[in-house]
Amino acid sequence: MTNLQTRTAADIDPMDALLSAHGLRRTAAARLVLGWLLAHPDTSYTHAQLQSSISGEGLLALDRVTLYRLIDRLTQVGLLLCRVDANRVRRYQAMPASVKAMPHFECQSCHRDSPLDGTLPTNASDLERAAQSALEALKALGYQGLSMDFAVRGVCADCAVVKSD
Repeated sequence: MTNLQTRTAADIDPMDALLSAHGLRRTAAARLVLGWLLAHPDTSYTHAQLQSSISGEGLLALDRVTLYRLIDRLTQVGLLLCRVDANRVRRYQAMPASVKAMPHFECQSCHRDSPLDGTLPTNASDLERAAQSALEALKALGYQGLSMDFAVRGVCADCAVVKSD
């Protein structure tokens, strides 16, 4: 047995395992971008913001094209969520567990993304069922690769306080 074969699941880096499980190469760039987004789960970033944040940390420098391609691959395999905000700007964040057609609130000021399932407990299951029904109906018609996103956009309470000061 080689050293590689004797490695246990605990020895494998969780980021490497996640990338491999989704059929992606475990490159330094992939680890950096996904790691950054997983470390900041409540914030969505534009491409430029993500590039600036990563390079601002003195980490691996990624050129614009490499970052675009990497974001695209991570989104295609479901590790990143891509949303288009009210200004038609694409924003990316690590795929939250709550985005199975659960409503979420996106602050147009700080771009924090918050699930609303705790806020709407009695209606959340109704929304989930309605979303599932719509997805199943579309699937029966031959549509593929379906997902649904319920977004409420505005200014969060924290940013509203800052604006009123």
